This record gives sequence, C-alpha cells and structure tokens, in this order.
Amino acid sequence: MNGVSPPPIPPEPPPLAETIAYVRGLGKPTAAEVLRAARDAGRVALQPRCGVGSHSQMTTLLRDLERHARPDILTLTIDSHTRLRRFDNARAVLLRNPAELNGYPLVTHGWPRGRELNEAVSVPLEVRHGSPDARRLFETSVASGITSFEGGGISYNLPYSKAVPLSESLAAWRDVDALCGELAERGLTIDRELFGTLTAVLVPPSISLAISVLEAVASTREGVRCVSVAYPQGGHFEQDVAALRAIPVLAARYLPEEVEVHAVLHEFMGLFPKERSHAEDLILYGALLARLGGATKLITKTYLEAYGIPDTRANIDGLLLASRANSPLLDFISFDEDRVGAELEWVLEEVAEIVEPVLEAPDLYEGIESAFERGRLDIPFSASRYARSAIIPRRAPDGAIRYLESGALPFSERTLRRNRESLADRGDPSDMGAMVKGLTSDINHFLNIFGEGAGAPTRPDPEVVEQYRHT
Repeated sequence: MNGVSPPPIPPEPPPLAETIAYVRGLGKPTAAEVLRAARDAGRVALQPRCGVGSHSQMTTLLRDLERHARPDILTLTIDSHTRLRRFDNARAVLLRNPAELNGYPLVTHGWPRGRELNEAVSVPLEVRHGSPDARRLFETSVASGITSFEGGGISYNLPYSKAVPLSESLAAWRDVDALCGELAERGLTIDRELFGTLTAVLVPPSISLAISVLEAVASTREGVRCVSVAYPQGGHFEQDVAALRAIPVLAARYLPEEVEVHAVLHEFMGLFPKERSHAEDLILYGALLARLGGATKLITKTYLEAYGIPDTRANIDGLLLASRANSPLLDFISFDEDRVGAELEWVLEEVAEIVEPVLEAPDLYEGIESAFERGRLDIPFSASRYARSAIIPRRAPDGAIRYLESGALPFSERTLRRNRESLADRGDPSDMGAMVKGLTSDINHFLNIFGEGAGAPTRPDPEVVEQYRHT
C-alpha cells in the first residue's frame, strides 16, 4: 500500500449546531467575511488553485502557500473520483498511491481530517470540484468547517459530464443550496461561488453571465445569502472589464437586495504561453483586469500552466505577482471608459434576452431544463448530450468574443445584427475548414500575441522545463 496508512472510515457528520459552533470557535473569518472586507477596502482578494491526494502533503501545501504568499482564501481542489461519487475508487487509489489522484479526496479522508486542514491555516478554505451531484461532498465540506463551495446544477454538469440529465444535477444542487439556506438561518453564511467559466474556451460573456444569473436566482430562492459570480478572462480588456462591472448590475436587477454578491475573475484558462516571461505578463495582465473591473476576488494562475499541474513554488510566485495589482501606485492606470460603457450595454442586453424568458417560467428548474432542450439556453463546446452546443463563438478583429452562430438563443434582430457586423470578415460558417482554422487561431489568442502560436518557433524557458521535470 505504498506506506500509506489507510484513513479511518469517516464518522457521520455532526449535527449542524455543533458544526456552526466549531466554525465560530476557529478564530478566523469565514470566506464571506473575507470577501466583504476585501470589497470594502477596494482590494482584490487572491486565491490559488491547489489539491493533492495525500493528507500530509495537502496540509504542507496549504501551510507553505499561506506562509510564503499570504493568500486571502485557500483551495481544496477535489479529485475526479470524488467528483463523480466514486468514493470506493478514490479510497483504492489513495491506498495504492495518493500521487495518482488529481486532487484531495475529502469524502474519503473524512470531515475530521477536513477540520485538520482548516486548523492548519489562518485563512478560510473553499472546495472546488466539478461534481454534478455534490450533496455528500458538501455535507463533508460543511462538517469540516469550510465556508465556501463552488458549483451549480448547470455549470458543474454541462461542461464536464456527457450523460447526466439536467433534471438530476439541478435537483442535487437545489439540495445543496437548501442546506446553505438552513445554515444561513442559523447564522452561518456559506459563500456559494458559481462557475461562470463553463467550458473556458471562447465563452461569450453574456452566456457566462446568463448561466450564473439563473444559478444565482435558483440558489437565493433556497436561502443562499452570499453569491460569488465567477467570470473567465476572455482576452479583450474592455469587454472583460464590462463583464465584471455587469455583475453587480445584474445582481441588483435579478437578486434579492439582502444577498451579498461578489465578482470573481478566473485568470485566463485557455492555452497559456510556455515562456515564463510571457506567462508572467499574462498573470499580471489578468490581475490588473480584476482590479480595474472591480472584482472582489481573483483566481490566480502560474508560469507552469502550459506544462501541467504547477508546483508549490510556481503557485507562490503566481500569487505574489498577482498581488502587485493591489499596489496604490497603480491608480494612474486608465482605459477607454466609453468603450467599456458600450460593451456593458451590449452584454446587459444580451443577458436579459437570454434569461428573462426562462425566469418567466412557473417553475424555474423546469424552465431551465426546457430551455436547454429547445436550444434557448446553450453553451459552446459542451461535453453533454443535454446541451445543443449550437453556439459558435469567434473573435472579432479587435479580439472581443462574439457570436458567429447563436443557435436558437432568443436574441433580438438588433443583437444578431451587431454580432454579424462585428464578425463580417470572419467568413461563411458553412466553410468547415476555414471555420476550424479560425477557431484554432482564436483559441491561440495569447500564444499568437506572444509569438508562440502555430508556426512560431517555440523555445521554452529552460528554467521552467527543469522545474517541471521535478514536480
């Protein structure tokens, strides 16, 4: 068993009253309190991605990141077996070789070990995973005293799973949100972060935000009091700033006034440059975008993204670099506010056209399911048979992401015309060869900017390659 002592079979979760008392006695803020403080101070809170299978190594990783990079929130990224509720598989791999797991199997380790992780650091933790049915994982997370939980019935199903019906994932996440509501009534607010990143590839801002609006409305109807809306950096500065600024506007329009809402930016999740200097330029660029867009929190990247899972040192360096965007010396930075205003008007109009017909349905969950069946809701490049994926996004000449094809989305003629005009030089969508070539170039957006795209000579930084070999 590779010298790994088997984790004990976890006991049943304690009563909620005991868990709430435990969180209050931890002596550290909840995720919702950290986010509120960051927003009130006008600074961007920072959070890395991290997760390994071994409990001792996970503990060390969290401590090292806190000691050397001072993040505001730390992450437990969950392994794929747990995400799919294959708990026996997770335990078998953990016993055989924890390094084979692509994250921390929290359910297998159990909530007592989750509390050990919580007590190892002074900042709150968030669970990130990708599960269409996260009920057992959420129960374990709550019992561990973890105060932030990512996901939703749409965003953690359609981008990841092929054959999970929306009705099942929506029902499972309704239970998660209902438990959040019960905790809120008892005085413990769980930050519910929504994964607007979706497939992370050329996601039009209005699709990202529309899905998050629907998940946010569903969660707040179940009693959720703190919602973080995550948006993926697309690559066009003014469009991305406008998308982040749209989040509080949409919250005011569609959510109860008493709900706290935070904008979260995921640094670019597409193909990352290999050269360390280029990767670090992109990391700083994303951090500045978060600041200027008014994001409460930034999910950071590292210079090893192009090579695989980053090591601890790269994660530390990525956090420290991103933290420079909070410097008061950068107040002089400005951009085209008129262009941002135009993009904001555009995205708000598109979101309204997508979500308002769904929100009019007598039953929201049935309305969401029906809209996806008819293509009135959709996401690009989905793995799921329950999404049509009829949307074809393309970059306009300025780099903004538009709709080359919008499928059956309920867009007005004005919206369709604006997208057509923006992409007038992008050719005929029926020319499959040209379209695939164009999409590939669009996906390689930042590689092309740095001269690392197809046909460009690639000379990875020897230091980066050497470090990656030792991860």
